[in-house]
Amino acid sequence: MNVTESRFKNRQLHIEDYLQMVSAEQKEYAEVFDYSKITEKSGVITDYWTNNLLELILRKDNLNKAYKQVKRNKGKGGIDGMQVDELLPFLRENQDTLIRKIREGKYKPNPVRRVEIPKETKGEFRKLGVPTVVDRVIQQAIAQELSPVYEEQFSENSFGFRPKRGAHDALRQCQKNVNDGYVYVVDMDLEKFFDTMNHDRIMTCLAKRIKDKALLKLIGRYLRNGIMQNGLVSPREEGTPQGSNLSPILSLIVLDELDKHLEGRGLSFCRYADDCNLFVSSRQAGERVLEKTIKFIEGTLKLRVNRSKSGLFRPSKSKFLGYTFVGTSGAPRVAKASFARLMYKLRPILRRGRGRSLLGTIKALTMILRGWRTYYTLDDRKEIFERIDIHIRRHLRKLIWRAWKRPKTRERELRRRGLPSEQAWKSSVNGRGPWWNANAPHMLKAFPNSVFRRMGLYSLLSKA
Repeated sequence: MNVTESRFKNRQLHIEDYLQMVSAEQKEYAEVFDYSKITEKSGVITDYWTNNLLELILRKDNLNKAYKQVKRNKGKGGIDGMQVDELLPFLRENQDTLIRKIREGKYKPNPVRRVEIPKETKGEFRKLGVPTVVDRVIQQAIAQELSPVYEEQFSENSFGFRPKRGAHDALRQCQKNVNDGYVYVVDMDLEKFFDTMNHDRIMTCLAKRIKDKALLKLIGRYLRNGIMQNGLVSPREEGTPQGSNLSPILSLIVLDELDKHLEGRGLSFCRYADDCNLFVSSRQAGERVLEKTIKFIEGTLKLRVNRSKSGLFRPSKSKFLGYTFVGTSGAPRVAKASFARLMYKLRPILRRGRGRSLLGTIKALTMILRGWRTYYTLDDRKEIFERIDIHIRRHLRKLIWRAWKRPKTRERELRRRGLPSEQAWKSSVNGRGPWWNANAPHMLKAFPNSVFRRMGLYSLLSKA
């Protein structure tokens, strides 16, 4: 069904009334196809579940949950222009037709909208595929039921896109591996992983566990769904778009084969999505592991290894999720490139304040700094984060000095902030540039650290 065919009605409906997406005769399914009831005795996923997965996906509670997640994630609309806040009225009007088409195998997803996001490397872009908001709900509903089917078989060494597992868990596992005496790291970098996943491989992996042919057909349609860019739709013969709600779980299913392969060889490793580090005790072993792993990834999984970024490294020279690992304990440390990325993000804010007030600039800085430090909280060094704090405060003092512009204004403002008249006058006409003045005694006295603290500037030393 083309989602643009219908006019949107009842836009004033409250969110509590959303998604009555199952007809009266399906009420029974909502009671029978219940995860807790199926598994409460055996603790395993039954064949009955995997054979009837599409009906489980179309349960009212599962569709409601999917809608809420899409609503929570927000994001821009797809090729039809429908936005998230227009989703509820559309579903209210078209729910029965939508579900019937899915159940009958007649639903055809809309092409995704191509969006290119600049990377931090100049001239490089990350290609995203934005589905329509309706397709996002359907994909999310599928992913929610696929996840528990496969979760029980996933490796303990896999951390990305999984419930109750995150980047910090993966990093602690890496630290443990180094602490256990592994002195070399085989860093495997998969080139354009999401864009190059082999469709046949994905469907083969799914068919080993999922017996519901209607669901497999629907997922296959999402994989082959075209990409619209500049008004033209191009077919997709490989990959699953970044931005798709299905992509994370499908990536886990495909890369689980890699995990099983590595475990079968008795290797210690840690994988987060498509980032994988293998830990070995010698250079000779590392070279052998690197060669065999590349052969498996490219030969069996039909994926591409970026040889320029993959290789054998000491833990302190490797990089995993923005960290390196130093010493025999494997202490996590922020990688140099991660510091560089932080300054890259801060640069536009610190460049003349971008027309913001001082408070506005501090608010913008704090949003970035707090999130960055929360992620890099495993690094417990004080000195390096203190240096960044000092650097940021100097930039803010520079912005203030520039904003004052005239010597008369500078003298007046310095006097207002407690400087003696003679010192204020001499400082205002010193002829030095803003960067020098930002670290001069008169500005340090006029704007001590406590001033910025009261204005809400986040310190990287706080960790909270």
